Parts: sequence; structure tokens; C-alpha cells
Amino acid sequence: MKRIVIVILALLSVSIGNLVAHSAHYDNVNTKQWYIEKQHQVIDATFYFSRNDSAFFEKSDGSVIGLPINILTANDQNFVKAKIVEIEQINKKIEQVKLKNTASQIHTPKFNLIEVGLFVLGGLLLLVLAKTNKRLFVPIASAFVLVSFVGFKSGNIGKRATTTSPTFMDSAFSYYKPSINTRWDNTYFYVESKGIADHEMMIGITSWQQQVPIPQCYIGSNAWSIPLNPVIATTPVPVNNKHFLRGAVAIAVNGIAIFNPYTNTGVDAFLDGQLDNFGGHSGRADDYHYHIAPTVLYNKIPKTSPIAFALDGFAIYGTLEPDGSAMKTLDANHGHYGSNGAYHYHSSSSAPYMIGNMVGKVTEDSTLQIIPQAAAKGVRPALTPLKGAVITHCYPYPTGDGYKLTYTVGSEKDTVDYSWTSAGKFTYKFIVNGVTTVNTYNGSKPCTVPVTSAVNNLPKEIILNIYPNPATDIVNLSFSNEGQKSLVKKIAVINSLGKVVFATDNFVNKIDLNQFSSGIYYISVDIASQSITQKIIVH
Repeated sequence: MKRIVIVILALLSVSIGNLVAHSAHYDNVNTKQWYIEKQHQVIDATFYFSRNDSAFFEKSDGSVIGLPINILTANDQNFVKAKIVEIEQINKKIEQVKLKNTASQIHTPKFNLIEVGLFVLGGLLLLVLAKTNKRLFVPIASAFVLVSFVGFKSGNIGKRATTTSPTFMDSAFSYYKPSINTRWDNTYFYVESKGIADHEMMIGITSWQQQVPIPQCYIGSNAWSIPLNPVIATTPVPVNNKHFLRGAVAIAVNGIAIFNPYTNTGVDAFLDGQLDNFGGHSGRADDYHYHIAPTVLYNKIPKTSPIAFALDGFAIYGTLEPDGSAMKTLDANHGHYGSNGAYHYHSSSSAPYMIGNMVGKVTEDSTLQIIPQAAAKGVRPALTPLKGAVITHCYPYPTGDGYKLTYTVGSEKDTVDYSWTSAGKFTYKFIVNGVTTVNTYNGSKPCTVPVTSAVNNLPKEIILNIYPNPATDIVNLSFSNEGQKSLVKKIAVINSLGKVVFATDNFVNKIDLNQFSSGIYYISVDIASQSITQKIIVH
């Protein structure tokens, strides 16, 4: 009796205790019956991950429990050990890729013009002191060296702080409106969507979990939340097979979640063949999401625009910098500080694909997901992987209320034809080897994405970006909110004598500077009821 009590206490001590997870935040894996030898107890669950001498399992209701590996039967212990070896083998491929890219991950110091100017000025002042007051020279020179060292220290993320402009974020998401909607308060930027891409989904998957994409309801209180005031973490948390294994780590600008490259079993989803041609697949709630950056979106958005925003609040770009230049050297977090002083990440075609470490502070709950987190809702029980299946197409209904997914298993061609009604009735038709099986489920009524007027969403503060500055041939103009362009009444360039040397009544995103001589100028923009003036240097 005493031994049984000890075992039960051991179970409780490692249990994560009936933690109900969001159904969107895990991918489908095989279920299995696990036997606790001394208790003669059976648990029907999915192997989740291992840590130290414990294995963690996910039950059908989404709860996660932990068990000491040594209380399982010998067969189950061998199963867990085999899973751990399998995961390690897949992850070795990733580490090999990382080693090849080590040289490109080294962060090199970069100094802006102000820093260099202050350094030169300080040096000149020291020369003057050396000649006029030798007693003050040594202490001031020591202080100068110390301050210079701190100021120029490379990669010192903890010393910098940043905020994210909601109008800048709104501009990045604007290309997919009205399919998505955005709004914000003082704390978060909210993204509302149905989680359905406008590109063909699922095609190219070779390791299929038999899940298919259906609309979700990321609306209202269930919208995706991105921090507007990100805080740099003292120690960035790795995005790997031990952290953030459930749920999103970022939101793409088309309103679709991006998960950790690793699934909740700890394997790289891309290397395992689980992703489609665009880096996505459907989870156990039939929720479509990406596991790597969806670079296909650059077919629709400018290549200098963010492709996504991480849930720590920082933007994610492709292979170009925001100013259009080639991607600069990345740090170990797979990003760096931009010319505007704000941190951002970059995407790549190899591990870590997008985020190496979460630079901003985030809260990771006991089920290994970032909170707050939107939740998906499935309408049917999750299925099991279909070995040998290769998805060939996923055609949307012309009416927008269903899909026809086709796949092959060897020489056999099969279909999943499914649809839904406005009342929330979902019908799945499985056509396998000419035989049709029909399943129907009652789910929630499909949501409607709200539409917010661009003018109503216009902030009181209008942020005009002018770059480069200083400039030689061309200066670029842009607003953090793309919708503000249509409100421009006049743009003028004024020289240092107050004379207007260029003017237009329409918005232009570039001004040719070759017509101006070198010197100081002012760009004045009249927009809505405001007037914005910024100084530029032409050389």
C-alpha cells in the first residue's frame, strides 16, 4: 500500500495537472495506450516530449501529464527511448545546417554617423586638453574610453529598448484587408482573421496527418495579440525543441499563425515532410498555420515590408532590409538592429528559418506556448497519419464554403471533399479507392471578419519616414500607415533660404535630388489637417 501511495505522489509531482490546451496549438500524432506496470493502470495518450527522466503525454482532452519513465512497462520504455533517438537524429540535421551557417551568424559591430561623429569630436577635445590642462587629461580620457567601449559594444541587446508603431504594423497588414482586420489599444496590436490563406494550401505534403484547413474564428477576444511595447529579454529564450512547442510564435501579415519549426513531438516539420510548398499545414483542429516564414507572401507585398510579427513584438523581414539593401549580418537570434534603432528578425530557407531566440520578453505557460494566445476550434476528432500519402491539390469551392483535397497513396488517387453551411454544419466526404464515406459534424457558425475604415483607423499622430538622410541622388518618402497617402494635400521641398524648390499636390514616394545643390533642405508635407516638416541633408 505504501509503495502505491509513493508512486501516486510521484505522478502528482511531475504532472502538469489537467492543463486544458487550445486545440489549435498542437499537431496530430499517433495515440497509444501506455501501461503503468506496478499500478496496472492504462493511459490512452500521445507521446509529447521528454525532459530529464520523465516523459510527457497528451490525453484526448488536451491535458498533459508527466510520468517517470521507469514506472512504465519495458515495452513502453523502449518506445519512448526510440522516439527520443528518432528526434535526436532529425535534429542533428538541423545542427549541421547551423554549423555551416556559423560564419553568417557572427554579429559584427556597426556604428551610425552620430556615434562616429561623437567619437571623433571627443578625440579632438582630448587633444585640446592634452595641451591646455594635463591634470584633467588622464581622468577625462579614461572616462572617454569607458563610455566609448559601452556605447560601441556589439550585440548588446539588453542595453537597447524599442517600441513598435501601430500605424507601421497596420501598414504591413494592409495588403490583406478586408480579409483580415486590425485594431489596437495601448498594450497590444490585434489581428482578426479566419486563418485561411489566399494561396493554395496543403499541396506538396508528404507526411500527412489527414487534417484539412477550415475557417477559424480569430475574432474579438480571440484575436491574435502582438505587444506594442516589446521589452528586450535579459536572456533570449531559444525557439527550439524545448520551448514554444505549442501555439504560435509569430503572426504572418495575412493573419495566419506561424508555429515553432519544431512540432510538439520535437521534430523539424519541414525536414519531416509535414509542410506544404508554402511552409504550412493543418493541425488537429483543422487549423491551417505555418511552421516557417511564408515567403510566398512577397508575391503580394513589397519585399521591403515585414512578412510577419513575432509574438514578442518585433518585425520579421525576408532577405532585404527595410530600406531595400541586402540583408546585413545576422546575430545568433537570427536578426539585428535596423538603421532606425529597432530590432527585427529575418527569414531564411534553412534552420532556424525565422527566429533563433525570442529577443523580446514573452510568457511561456506550462504547456510550452506563449500567452496570450488565440485558440482554434475543431469540429471533428483528430485523425492519424496516413503513411505514404502525398497531397496533390486542395481546390477551394467557387462558393467559398468548402474544399476538395486530392492525394495519392502509391498509384491510388483519393479525395477528401468537405464543406460547411452558414449554420455551422460540416460535411466530410472521404473517397478512397472509389468508396465514399460521409461524416457530418455540428460546429460553430462561421465568423465574419470586421471591416474597419482606414480613415477611422487613422491615428492622431502621423509618422512620415524619409530616407536615406543624408542623401545624394534620391530621397524616399513613406508613411507608417499606407492609408495616409491618399490624404496628402501637398509636398514641398524648401531650401535653407526659405525658397520652395520643388512642389506637388500628389503623394510621391521618391524625390530626385540631382536637381538640387548640396546643402540643407526641408521637406514639408500637408496631410489631412496636419503639416509635417523634416530636415534633410543633400550631399
